[in-house]
Amino acid sequence: MKTMSISKIFIAFIAVGVILFACEKEIKKVQQNGNVQTATVNVHLTDAPGLYKEVNVDVQRVEIFSDQTGWISVDSANAGVYNLLDFTNGADTLLGSAELPAGRITQMRLILGDQNTLVDTLNNVFDLTTPSGQQSGIKLNIQQNIESGLTYDIWIDFNAEKSIVKRGNGAYNLKPVIRAYTNYTSGAIKGIALPDSADSYVFVVQGTDTFATIADNTGYYLIGGVPANTYDVHFTNANGYRDTTINGIVVTTGNVTDMDTTTMSK
Repeated sequence: MKTMSISKIFIAFIAVGVILFACEKEIKKVQQNGNVQTATVNVHLTDAPGLYKEVNVDVQRVEIFSDQTGWISVDSANAGVYNLLDFTNGADTLLGSAELPAGRITQMRLILGDQNTLVDTLNNVFDLTTPSGQQSGIKLNIQQNIESGLTYDIWIDFNAEKSIVKRGNGAYNLKPVIRAYTNYTSGAIKGIALPDSADSYVFVVQGTDTFATIADNTGYYLIGGVPANTYDVHFTNANGYRDTTINGIVVTTGNVTDMDTTTMSK
């Protein structure tokens, strides 16, 4: 009959103890994620204006990558075709919400369908072809730690003007230029550019960072997703109004910097 030495028995007990401790930690982790250790993440769609009448995108699904669980699908009850130009200068629409475990999210993935169209200023309608490489989803980087019990809002911000590429045969491609941001990592700038007939194109610049929009027909503008920093704000105007620059505009995280009214001169 074979016997086991005392040293081997001691090692075996240690190994079993390590396994049990690891299992207990994993069970606690799962219990936490399944009960109170979660955060709510709301995903919104917004846009920078473009010089078209409609830019319609077919949103099928949104997914978020969590370092705790991998890819998680956001509730897709609001999937459908959206005209991006309905969501400019601070307007947005809720695409869906998800409960995510506390931890860190690093990426989002936007899956589009094939019902994407463009309507130009003459009311001509064009199909928008999405490159085959993006059929598996358009990935967006977003680095955000999320804490249990909190609600986070994420904006998927299209740039409609830069996302439309005209082909040589007169057709158009949809090559989305998109960024994602949260109110926990950025601020915003708003104001009124008068007169509204100046048709002001507003953009903020700091180094290589540029964020832009077009003032609406009342002169109102809002640029979201601007990282905390000090910026120069430029107004490029039409109809004989001179371009204007205002320097030293400070943006802080989680706040909207109000520039009040800027009046353009001829």
